[in-house]
Amino acid sequence: MERTFSIIKPDAVARNLQGEILAMIQAAGLRIVAMKQIRMTRAQAEGFYAVHREKPFFNSLTEYMTSGPVVCSILEGDDAIRRYREIMGATNPANAAEGTIRKKYAQSIEANSVHGSDAPETAAFEMGYFFNALEITG
Repeated sequence: MERTFSIIKPDAVARNLQGEILAMIQAAGLRIVAMKQIRMTRAQAEGFYAVHREKPFFNSLTEYMTSGPVVCSILEGDDAIRRYREIMGATNPANAAEGTIRKKYAQSIEANSVHGSDAPETAAFEMGYFFNALEITG
């Protein structure tokens, strides 16, 4: 059993797509073991995306991620990281496969509706950034 971290981003929450996205995740066999809706502060977004601090899109990304509420969740299942990344689709929705979350809902590369961890180490950091042990029910 593996766990991964997911964010339903502000663009998707603003369009009230949380239920549809979560249904796609569950239909793919991943279990939601923690979930909450929050509005990130600038400091939280900058800390979460610190790995991108030197990249040209950092300010735009942190501004976007603080523009509205997001839904954070921890997903569990066999090979959860790889499976969730498949369900999400490519970062650029133009390159995302049919039937993926980003192909169906993304508005742009930045407003691409969802975030997911890309490796076990990243997942561990991201889950711990937003959840404490008491909030995880799995």
